[in-house]
Amino acid sequence: MELEFFVCNWLTLDRIGTDLLATTQEVAERFNIQPLMSDSVLPTIIVPARLASSRFPSKLLADAGGKPLILRTAERIRDQAPEFDLIFAVDGEKLSDILQKAGFSTIKTSPDLPSGTDRIAQANESLGKDLIINIQADEPMVLREHILALTEGLSKENADLSTLAVPFLSPEDIRDPNQVKVVLDRMGFALYFSRSPIPYDRTIEHGISNAALKHLGMYGYRNTFLKKFSAMEQGVLENMEKLEQLRALEMGFKIAVQFVRNGTIGVDTREDLDKIDFS
Repeated sequence: MELEFFVCNWLTLDRIGTDLLATTQEVAERFNIQPLMSDSVLPTIIVPARLASSRFPSKLLADAGGKPLILRTAERIRDQAPEFDLIFAVDGEKLSDILQKAGFSTIKTSPDLPSGTDRIAQANESLGKDLIINIQADEPMVLREHILALTEGLSKENADLSTLAVPFLSPEDIRDPNQVKVVLDRMGFALYFSRSPIPYDRTIEHGISNAALKHLGMYGYRNTFLKKFSAMEQGVLENMEKLEQLRALEMGFKIAVQFVRNGTIGVDTREDLDKIDFS
């Protein structure tokens, strides 16, 4: 039996046009909200970047249409969100040299940090930014709408951090442990993230529900959250699922989940990279 996939009527996707919103102020006007930030204090984009990768060793140096993957991501972010300050939190000289030669700013961090959020927290100890956007270094197809949605999410009342989600397109995607599932409360905050299909639906034979959304691993943070997050040890659930956002939930933080029209093609394997046309 095939699943019927849907977008719940409380999603705001139907109110988003196909045009790209130009500024945080436009986001606020479109959604009739009062933002906590203005264009003069936009978040800083900090990209955590490390060479170690179990499934695709040194993937950030891999050839991506004639350029290293890390440089493709850097150029994409600069193209999509030129008004945002952009800094790369790197784990060594190899990545730093490539980025600096292309005109991008870098800051050195320890190669032994357990997650991208920890890497950003360490970088921000020196940078001292109040609002931060985390775009993964293996996201060469990130869109402007993703960055603006993360920015908007930080203005949501009671939100400690923000992230993104899109609907799943097939039952096979829901079963895939590399595609992370997120379920929400009625206010649009995350209840749980998992690599397993959640929640289990006892009313249907196969038990696989379409109530979860596909998580996109990009985040918006406040510096106050980063300080507390990095001071805590990795959580039990975080270690089991290998999902850093579960540490935030275990600590009682509220994660606002923003809905976007388009997903991304994150590069976890060589096969992922081969699917992208950089021409």
